[in-house]
Amino acid sequence: MTKSLVIVESPAKAKTIKKFLGRNYIVKASIGHIIDLPKSKLGVDIQKDFEPDYITIRGKGPVLKEIRQEAKKAKKVLLATDPDREGEAISWHLANALSIDEVTPCRIEFNEITKTAIKAAIKKPRKINKALVDAQQARRVLDRLVGYKISPLLWRNIRKGLSAGRVQSVATKIIKDREEEIKSFIPEEYWSLKLDLEKDGDTFEAKFFSDDKGNKELKNSKVVEDILEVIKGKPLLVTSVKEGEKRRNPYLPFITSTLQQEASNKLGYSTKKTMSIAQQLYEGIDIEKEGTAGLITYMRTDSTRISKEAINSTINYINEAFGKDYVGKSINRKTEKKDIQDAHEAIRPTDIQRTPDKIKTSLTKDQYNLYKLIWERSVASQMSPAIFKTVAIELEVESIVFKASGSRLKFDGFLKVYSFATTSEDVNLPIVNEGEEIKVINEEAKQHFTQPPARYTEASLVKTMEELGIGRPSTYSPTITTILYRGYVEKEGRYLKPTELGIIVTDILENYFSDILEVHFTAELEKSLDKIEEGNENWKILIKEFYQSFEKMLEVAEKDMEEIDLVEESDEMCKECGKTMLIKHGRYGKFLACSGYPDCKYTEAIVNKVGVKCPNCKDGDVIERRSKKGRLFYGCSSFPKCRFVSWNKPVDKKCPRCNQLMVYKSNKKGEKIECTNKECGYQEKKEN
Repeated sequence: MTKSLVIVESPAKAKTIKKFLGRNYIVKASIGHIIDLPKSKLGVDIQKDFEPDYITIRGKGPVLKEIRQEAKKAKKVLLATDPDREGEAISWHLANALSIDEVTPCRIEFNEITKTAIKAAIKKPRKINKALVDAQQARRVLDRLVGYKISPLLWRNIRKGLSAGRVQSVATKIIKDREEEIKSFIPEEYWSLKLDLEKDGDTFEAKFFSDDKGNKELKNSKVVEDILEVIKGKPLLVTSVKEGEKRRNPYLPFITSTLQQEASNKLGYSTKKTMSIAQQLYEGIDIEKEGTAGLITYMRTDSTRISKEAINSTINYINEAFGKDYVGKSINRKTEKKDIQDAHEAIRPTDIQRTPDKIKTSLTKDQYNLYKLIWERSVASQMSPAIFKTVAIELEVESIVFKASGSRLKFDGFLKVYSFATTSEDVNLPIVNEGEEIKVINEEAKQHFTQPPARYTEASLVKTMEELGIGRPSTYSPTITTILYRGYVEKEGRYLKPTELGIIVTDILENYFSDILEVHFTAELEKSLDKIEEGNENWKILIKEFYQSFEKMLEVAEKDMEEIDLVEESDEMCKECGKTMLIKHGRYGKFLACSGYPDCKYTEAIVNKVGVKCPNCKDGDVIERRSKKGRLFYGCSSFPKCRFVSWNKPVDKKCPRCNQLMVYKSNKKGEKIECTNKECGYQEKKEN
């Protein structure tokens, strides 16, 4: 009997789908793109209306040959690539390579790899969506023109191996601009004033709200001293007591950007790691006593929509596990977000009954953590809000106002499930009445200084890119990976910092290609790509309009861009030939190289000491080092004799509690100093 051929991108996806389709189907993997623009040249014929010059990717010939042989024997061919622009383009290339007519319904689409979804998709093949393909072609050609036209200018004037990109250069600029903000920031002094109060043996605190003139800021110590002098020895009068309830609504289910942000903040995963694990969960995992199963829906999506079937099964689960009070009233929450790329669902489990603990033994630790995050978020999104009992007390003395606030969890709602939610501890206040006088038992005034904006983390950069409309779900992670790989940005702990090279390249691009690095311009291009996808704009007209202004910028850059010498002489001499060592810029920062190159190829790392002796061997110094992926860490200068390493920067003082090494640790609230001895747990605020 003649069989049908189903083509997907990956072997893992092929394995899962094959299990559902049975003997009448052959499932083959294209292993990603088979046809693309050539790497060796521009591959876009500017004179012929920007026609792309597609070729079979080197090494993919045998794969295409095997697919063609199977297609000749097949009763029909079904293209089951991913349900997005890129997947549609892969299907289009395959259809052309297999001589499938454009009107033939050969494309099947599904958001989850389950038996039900695959069987339903098989029954409803459609034609290739040319508008979707054109949107992808436009993106590809735009990116190729920017990358292949600007990069040679950077090679000629700065250094070989550099690159520019339509989205990556804007992302680097965002990080660079934040660094400039931080450097130019001038701290301003301010104070806080807190009173410890007592009522019938119970203590609570009230914070300064306003002075007798209505001023809410405590700008210096003199202002604080004047207030303390006025209130000295006097009780506070309760002028207002307001009780109420505060509802905390559940989060929406994950889309690509929010999954990347939450996985970064709660699990410490990079965007690249998150997407890699999510792809494994989507394509299929071998589950004990069940076989291979796709565990989540497609992970590149802008939509928070959940199918009715999935909502109903989630409601049933909530009802059975927690009771009807925990079922949310506003179930099918719809996103207000514009520019949704497609009609995908949110990222959710394919079977809500497949709880994380049920399948834990079949998953790696990282797979389990990410699946648990997705499962809990999906269930929580259909649950009731959490309800907090609140009380706000206003107190006065000589028209100076202080406020105390309390909050207590009354009903946990979605918090019962979503263990990743940030929650604060209950703050209980004693019962007080208006007109009552409250005794002050202590005053605490503290000096503070305003802080500069924090550097971006991967999570906050993705959030900013999404808010600004730069890139789409499929581009956030590759963009961050690229700018780290190119050495334009480096990581200090969780934070992204522009390198000297990144600053130099960005400054040059801003000078000659200001539009390309303009956030609004890039966002408008993304909107145009969306219009092409909707069939409301011609992709070649978009490219033509873009290239008219881009070509003028190129002409100016070709003529005026000057060479920048990144090489500096050092005081060091080559240990092999005695010639002067030069300071050069590499992907992971500066290094020393012999001026006698290519006759002498000696190189040496530039050692940056952090001012701390090695706590391990006591002889070496703690120095900055780089991992193979370019991540900053700290090690001993006596390596390999001493193998001390730390991802966090050591501090030049011992823990006052246990005398162990202390390191700097960063989080959303800023930097702190923490003991490395986990059993000790000592920590203190970093002094400014």
